[in-house]
Amino acid sequence: MSTTYIPEGTTSPHPSGVPTGRSARHRIWLLILAAALITVVIVALLRKHKPASQAAESPLTTPDIRTATAHRGSMGEYIEALGTVTPLATVNLYSQVNGEVVAVHYVEGQMVHKGDPLIDIDPRPYEAQLQEYQGQLERDQAVLKQAEIDLARYREAAAQDAVARQTFEDQEQTVEQDRGTVKNDLGQVEYGKVQLSYCHLTSPISGRVGLRLVDPGNVVFSGGSSPIVVITQLQPITVVFNVAEDYLDQLRSAVTHREALPVDALDRAQLKRLATGKLLTLDNQVDTSTGTIRFRGQFDNADLALFPNQFVNARLLVQTLQDQILVPAAAVQHNGVSAFVYVVRDGTVHLQAVKEIATEGGDAAISGLHEGDVVAVTGFDKIQDGTRIAVLSTQTAANGAPSESASGVVSQ
Repeated sequence: MSTTYIPEGTTSPHPSGVPTGRSARHRIWLLILAAALITVVIVALLRKHKPASQAAESPLTTPDIRTATAHRGSMGEYIEALGTVTPLATVNLYSQVNGEVVAVHYVEGQMVHKGDPLIDIDPRPYEAQLQEYQGQLERDQAVLKQAEIDLARYREAAAQDAVARQTFEDQEQTVEQDRGTVKNDLGQVEYGKVQLSYCHLTSPISGRVGLRLVDPGNVVFSGGSSPIVVITQLQPITVVFNVAEDYLDQLRSAVTHREALPVDALDRAQLKRLATGKLLTLDNQVDTSTGTIRFRGQFDNADLALFPNQFVNARLLVQTLQDQILVPAAAVQHNGVSAFVYVVRDGTVHLQAVKEIATEGGDAAISGLHEGDVVAVTGFDKIQDGTRIAVLSTQTAANGAPSESASGVVSQ
């Protein structure tokens, strides 16, 4: 039997030629590392390729905008101010006699005319007083007539020296005293008639009666602090509004020559025209605390659209701007320093600086453009100077149809 010699420090080969466990684990880790590296490279290549393919598949889109055509027209230049509807007359009627209310002839909110009966106060005490005054007058008139007859007799007797001169002169003075008494009685009668007239209150103006303040059976007193009926004139009516003193030079000529400048009264939102009137007058001094002067415009108020003490927006027409270039107000953009528009030429927008003269509502009067120029009115967040665009629609005026502005413009 032979024996194989194995040198010291060497490993005997596996009889089947299979590597040991340590070598196998080393190869497995190498394979995992290689697979991970290949995966990273593939992912990086795919990410690099994807944007390029998407860019090739999705070319840049052209923004769609709406445009308008600049045109010539006439517009009114207005001064705007907040105003208050102010009646030409508001009458508070107070009782000037003491007595019981016996009748109320009006309905709350009724439109009355000058002279219409409103309230009756018990007139019987004042009728009796008037009758007393009249009786006293008749008595004193009779006394005066008797004194005048006696004076005529004394005059004839004095001419014949039948009575003393002193007696004749005394009778003359008696007649004068009786005449004074009669005159005093006449005054008492007139006073009684006035007092009696206070028992029947009539409307001193035409207007609307307010809510009822007294009822039949109530007792009213002369000199009371509360009115018993209030009447407010509604036709015509005025609007008082404050205008900055800077506009006085612009308005002085019209005010001096008493020209009736048109005034519009608009609602709070400035969307509805309530009434149209004319400038009536202005105050005689500037308010130093606000630097404004009060103007008063008068309105016929035929449809009663203006209500006393109502807040409205007043627009005073200063002048009419003729032959102006008009574009929609939405077309005019501002960069904090100046105004500009985007002019469309050959499918491309070009930034054009303009000067905004005045604006109102949906229109603007500007300089720096020519009639017929097409300007962008939408899509400003998608365009800049030189951007290619696609036009959806074109309009001529702000309302979408060729027309002059009917509402005017506001001074800037």
